[in-house]
Amino acid sequence: MLPLQADMEFTAKQIAELLQGTVDGNAEAKVSRLSKIEEGTEGSLTFLANPAYTQFIYTTNASVAIVNSDFVAEKEISATLVRVENAYASFAKLLEVYNTIQRNKVGIDSHAFIESSSTYGKDVYIGAFTYVGKNVTIGDRAKIYPNVYIGDNCTIGNDTTIFPGTQIYSDCVIGNHVTLHAGCVIGADGFGFQPNSENNYQKVAQIGNVIIEDHVDVGANSSIDRATLGSTIIRKGVKLDNLIQIAHNVEIGENTVIAAQTGVAGSTKIGKNCMIGGQVGIVGHLTIADGTKIAAQSGIGSNITKPNEILQGSPAFGIGDYKRTYVVFRKLPDLERKIQDLEKTIASLRDKASS
Repeated sequence: MLPLQADMEFTAKQIAELLQGTVDGNAEAKVSRLSKIEEGTEGSLTFLANPAYTQFIYTTNASVAIVNSDFVAEKEISATLVRVENAYASFAKLLEVYNTIQRNKVGIDSHAFIESSSTYGKDVYIGAFTYVGKNVTIGDRAKIYPNVYIGDNCTIGNDTTIFPGTQIYSDCVIGNHVTLHAGCVIGADGFGFQPNSENNYQKVAQIGNVIIEDHVDVGANSSIDRATLGSTIIRKGVKLDNLIQIAHNVEIGENTVIAAQTGVAGSTKIGKNCMIGGQVGIVGHLTIADGTKIAAQSGIGSNITKPNEILQGSPAFGIGDYKRTYVVFRKLPDLERKIQDLEKTIASLRDKASS
């Protein structure tokens, strides 16, 4: 159950107008909470999209339920129905509206510290104990939650949300409509060390930055390292899951999505519209072609030059070959026994032939 704020109460009629639907029942039925259909209570709003949950539409105590326009009730329903073309898409739209309202914070907390040389736009929110360094520019309607660190000379775009505990090192550029979830580290040093004559490692200064373009989401506790020189670049529309490591000078192409616990080593260039599963390891200085799909737990150790390939395994190769190979791999014990039996038969035949 998702409680709304105390003043967030809507009628079935208002919901129908928002979703361009029609009301079947009491148009003045009021809701102030969102709920699953099986957990609905009076005053809550729910939806029915999956036929597997149809049974609950007859027993739910929710006051309003969103259903597909072609839904036909087989018995009495106590909830007011809002009929729409696509119940799932409509409920998702409501969730987005709810999320926007919940996050519509405005104002500068008295416990935030902003250097005098920094500027911010209209309708921003900067939470308690956030530090904004020198010469930082923050755009309109940015939401910066408590305990965020923003280093010197950073730029934060319009409508960007930065959740608690995120650390943004100096000189980084964050675009518009970006979401950085809690605990992200943007712009920490890349893993740059040079072996020396004393058989240990000398630090190589990392003086570049990170550029995150518009409409990027970065999951909680993910790290994007600053470049040694130049920029580590996350292109427009990229979606990164939680616990991802992006190393220095990596470039990720537009609308690529990467699942949790994946690591991308330095200077690798990933194309646009790629899909990379969880726990994938990609070595450095590679090029990954546009549209590449990499299955979870795969290891990429060489360039992928053909667009739209699907790869699996470690080291990864074409998924069709991988599946055929895996079938053989699972049969190896049987094949070994057959080979041993054949060897015994051949040895027996040789003994008979020589006697």
